[in-house]
Amino acid sequence: MTNAAHTLVTCAMERAILPQTFTSYAPSNIALSKYWGKRDKHRNLPLNSSLSISLADWGTKTTVAPSTDDRDRIWLNGAEVPCDDSFAVKALAFVRLFRANRQIPLHIKTENSLPTAAGLASSASGFAALTQALNGAFGLELSLPQQSMIARLGSGSACRSLWHGFVRWDRGIAEDGHDSLASPLDVIWPEFRIGVVAVDTGPKAQSSRNGMNHTAETSPLFQSWPEAAEADCAKIEASIIAHDFVHLGQLAEANALAMHATMMAARPSLSYLNAQSWAVLERLWRARQDGLQAYATMDAGANIKLLFLEASTEPLQEVFPDVQVIEPFGFCTQQTRV
Repeated sequence: MTNAAHTLVTCAMERAILPQTFTSYAPSNIALSKYWGKRDKHRNLPLNSSLSISLADWGTKTTVAPSTDDRDRIWLNGAEVPCDDSFAVKALAFVRLFRANRQIPLHIKTENSLPTAAGLASSASGFAALTQALNGAFGLELSLPQQSMIARLGSGSACRSLWHGFVRWDRGIAEDGHDSLASPLDVIWPEFRIGVVAVDTGPKAQSSRNGMNHTAETSPLFQSWPEAAEADCAKIEASIIAHDFVHLGQLAEANALAMHATMMAARPSLSYLNAQSWAVLERLWRARQDGLQAYATMDAGANIKLLFLEASTEPLQEVFPDVQVIEPFGFCTQQTRV
């Protein structure tokens, strides 16, 4: 079975230069219409399309450099990680895609500006930044759509973290995955805001990958999910293009709750949301009855993300004093070659 991303990298590496130091940044993202379920687990090909918003300076900066001691070494947030650590194992497995069977030891330094494994998509920004850094270090000159297809192999949602702003990931239909990649929407919405209400920033007991597989295999509600999620994605995209915030918020919140419903119906039940998560949602729903224009979305984690416009910032902070506000369109990216 062929894999379009593997073929692309193999061909690109035939013209690769010796690795040079390269640093890249990728923002994390949250899905406004969710990706949950795969038609091909090995290629990370989704059952439905999805659409996300970036988190500006919440993301990952990664530097890839030639090894100075002839061995692979990895650092995460300033601390060296043993190569048999799960984080390092996943990163090096992805790097092997670029090295093929050649001995090219590398030093990789990764810094996250958001918690790891807490449902805030650190793997998305991590593999996107690593893809860009490897592309730059080896001088491959792959386009962003090509890098999106490759990043998908590390983490499905990483394919959406190659850009800032709104990004759509088309599910594709090809067996080799060449048409399953992301692209940015040509929409700038400066007033759009995201609020993060941190409930639990510790590592999740169940990874997104395992939770997704368990839900698909055991939940009686999952059968109807892909078609409904595909329809939600199209409607959410139309709402973004129309700058219809209320419709967007209603759809995004309903889509997230539907995804979590499929998990809770799994056998045995799976829930990433805890009692505090539900308390935050109930506080939001009460505030919305009192006129607050804000909506929630939740990924595979306990933390709640709030969607609102700039004009609602102060009233929202009164309800959620600890909310961390992100301006998705107030960003600045930097990529440097040393």
